[in-house]
Amino acid sequence: MAQVKSTNKDAYTLILEAIDVGIYKPGDRLVESDLAERFGVSRTPIREALQRLETQSLLARDGRSLIVSSLDHNQMAELYVVRTELEGLAARLAARHATREEVRVLQDMVDRDRKLIEDPSALARSNRRFHKQIHLASHNRYLVQQLDLVHRSMALMATTSIAAEGRGSDTLVEHQAIVDAIRSRDEDGAYDALRDHISQAFVTRLKQESDA
Repeated sequence: MAQVKSTNKDAYTLILEAIDVGIYKPGDRLVESDLAERFGVSRTPIREALQRLETQSLLARDGRSLIVSSLDHNQMAELYVVRTELEGLAARLAARHATREEVRVLQDMVDRDRKLIEDPSALARSNRRFHKQIHLASHNRYLVQQLDLVHRSMALMATTSIAAEGRGSDTLVEHQAIVDAIRSRDEDGAYDALRDHISQAFVTRLKQESDA
């Protein structure tokens, strides 16, 4: 197995990022020795990281093994309820507090993403960065922390709604509406635009499940 340079990141962060980008998918078994080799760290921090991830329900027991957790339909629905409200609040606060530079960064992200329409995986990664930027623009550290927890759980979904046909283009239209509302300092509009965006993503994901 190829070794990945760990830079200054701890084992927990390395494993979490690997799950987030799809290196390890729901149902995959995680083995201490394999992880230690991949990330170039000793087994003790790997063991501690796995215990922490299990406590956070990102990993689950399968006999004596640890596997990446998966979300059933009810868990996914509950997660989307929380995500919708917290993301809506972040957009509302961003409309109130975002600097002109932060708004410019959001617009630049939407503009760049227009070139990624035909690459769902790249667009999905950029989508996560876009949402993170809105979280930061809320200027509320506690809200950012809670949304980080929500988005960690989002990594347990096997597919991205952006992969659905036509969803990439719709996503950019919805992102533009969010940025326009934030730029206009329209707090209610930003809240509604973000909630509508998440709702559409949820509907698409439900369809993906039914078609699977």
